[in-house]
Amino acid sequence: MRAADIQDDLTDILVTEEEIHAKLEELAAQVATDYSGKDLLLVGVLKGAVMVMADFSRRLPMNASMDWMAVSSYGASTKSSGVVQIRKDLDTDLHGKHVLIVEDIIDSGLTLSWLLENFESRGAESIEVLALLRKPEAAKVQIDCKYVGFDIPNEFVVGYGLDYAESYRNLRDVAVLAPHVYS
Repeated sequence: MRAADIQDDLTDILVTEEEIHAKLEELAAQVATDYSGKDLLLVGVLKGAVMVMADFSRRLPMNASMDWMAVSSYGASTKSSGVVQIRKDLDTDLHGKHVLIVEDIIDSGLTLSWLLENFESRGAESIEVLALLRKPEAAKVQIDCKYVGFDIPNEFVVGYGLDYAESYRNLRDVAVLAPHVYS
């Protein structure tokens, strides 16, 4: 589904599918250079990162293992609670691994900050973050994100894996959700 199909639910298109794919191609080339000769583990954060992880990993011109973790700090809200709940843990032992956390968005940074500390305690060789989207104005903690696709305004966005109450994940663009939808 494209933004034009549901334009009454949206106020602004921030990033198109075509822009996303071009950026992921660029990031994949950079990651391949940075991790050449290393055992790379991509860790996707469910559910939002599914689209980013799938499209990014297909563009990566090197072998990389994948694992998934499900954590939540939103529920059905439009704001992060800051309380992290593990819903699905990793299947992979992180000792000695070069971990690249693949995220859809960095909002407050609270969940990702917790995740970085958690992975460090598990003995990862290195940990970096790739985020398709980042909201600098929403940051409550400083996150060192090595690979960033797009900085966006502090609006509630949906699409490309991002949801509101489990809807809009399949929107192919990233767009601002109209307040009348969630008010």
